[in-house]
Amino acid sequence: MLTAPMTAYAANEIVVYTARNEQLIKPLFDAYTKETGTAIKFRTDKEGVLLQKLKAEGVNTPADMLITVDAGNLWQAANLGLLQPVQSKTLSDNIPAHLRDPANQWFGLSVRARTIVYNKNKVKPGELSTYEDLGNPKWKGRLCLRTSKTVYNQSLVAMMIHEYGEPKTEQIIKSWVANLATPPISDDARAMAAVAAGQCDVTVVNTYYFGRLMKKKPDLPLAIFWPNQDTKESGVHVNVSGAGITRHAKHQAEAVKFLEWLSTEKAQKLFADVDMEYPASPKVKPDALVAAWGEFKQNPLNVVKAGELQTTAVKLMDRVKYK
Repeated sequence: MLTAPMTAYAANEIVVYTARNEQLIKPLFDAYTKETGTAIKFRTDKEGVLLQKLKAEGVNTPADMLITVDAGNLWQAANLGLLQPVQSKTLSDNIPAHLRDPANQWFGLSVRARTIVYNKNKVKPGELSTYEDLGNPKWKGRLCLRTSKTVYNQSLVAMMIHEYGEPKTEQIIKSWVANLATPPISDDARAMAAVAAGQCDVTVVNTYYFGRLMKKKPDLPLAIFWPNQDTKESGVHVNVSGAGITRHAKHQAEAVKFLEWLSTEKAQKLFADVDMEYPASPKVKPDALVAAWGEFKQNPLNVVKAGELQTTAVKLMDRVKYK
């Protein structure tokens, strides 16, 4: 259970470590401070750096909250003992069970779907169906993928292992590698650029990368396809950006209030809209530009598996020579 914040630290203040870019997260901090008067100090850095910093600081950490991307990173923070459980009816009511830690150590706050993007001049939507089908020989020399080194693909493969089992997933990823038109690409934006340029016809990316690119270059011949939507199929792979209260938070009560606020309608819209993501709360509608991509069925598997099976996923991708 949570206790009152230690009186040796300033009241009405929260310290946040965040792996999200300042321009994406500061509007939320400013809105909360304006609404409540609680000051928010923050430090931004890479996920791995922040986790190691929290581990090294231990009980002396000034951080009350960790905000980061990908359930794999959130799971890692919890697995390292850096977070603590939060019992909150507000969070349980606002954040669906599959988008939060079963032990309530972290909560998803925005959703990104990792889905298929295709070249409209070369592919008809009817040719597409599932993630697995991208290994079909008809896509040989037509598929681009981001490198296996990114946590987003590691999480995708981890979730597939949980759903299909390791042997079947290995067959699927091996078939993807056999269909690659180019060596794996460094990021989602470049993968889509390759599709638009005709180097390949299809790729798999996070939806917000698609949104960012199309906002800048709306004339590109790219479109989103939602895979695995038939009634017998599980749905689109989703992941989260989210937050948890640090194990040694000095402003626990204030940090929990802020975390709860982040799950409310006002904050959810801010959190999602600024980076063209989906609100984690199903009560909140996405931005009109995001909604225009169409509705889709989410895979209901708990995203915690993205972390639990991450090492297994990395080893699998290495075995099939997915670089």
